Amino acid sequence: MVRSRVRAAGHAIHPMLIVFPLGLFATGVVFDVLHLLTDRASFASTAAHVMATGVLTGLVAGAAGWADWLLAVPPGTRARRVGLLHGLANSAVLVLFAASWLLRFDTTDWTPSWPAVALAWVGIATAGVGGWLGGELVERLGIGVDESAHPDAPSSLRNAPIRR
Repeated sequence: MVRSRVRAAGHAIHPMLIVFPLGLFATGVVFDVLHLLTDRASFASTAAHVMATGVLTGLVAGAAGWADWLLAVPPGTRARRVGLLHGLANSAVLVLFAASWLLRFDTTDWTPSWPAVALAWVGIATAGVGGWLGGELVERLGIGVDESAHPDAPSSLRNAPIRR
């Protein structure tokens, strides 16, 4: 097992952060669908805004993930290769959603074109692949798992330094 190097209060930061961009991207796609069904401008605007926020939070989550990959995952291992694919897939997700957002930027009410919607849909599908690869890293290859992990392990806060 390989313990994450980028940590806070005893836990890896990357898995704590990824919920934000993934949730925001999924929400953006849902608002795109709602816009397509109703033609309400507020749905289009919301989709664009949550996608932009997803890109920004994804950059932070990605930085933590790339740092762990560089600092903790041993070179020459299957985990290193899977981690690279995971990072590249999720970097592609950021690019796809950023491109989708840029295509909406020039419209007066953020109405997406079909290419903007298609980029978001490809982005969310790619996020599923990237997420599966992340699961492979943790659940199959033990990346980011504390060496002392077991069903009766003490709290991760037990050995955390106290700052005053």
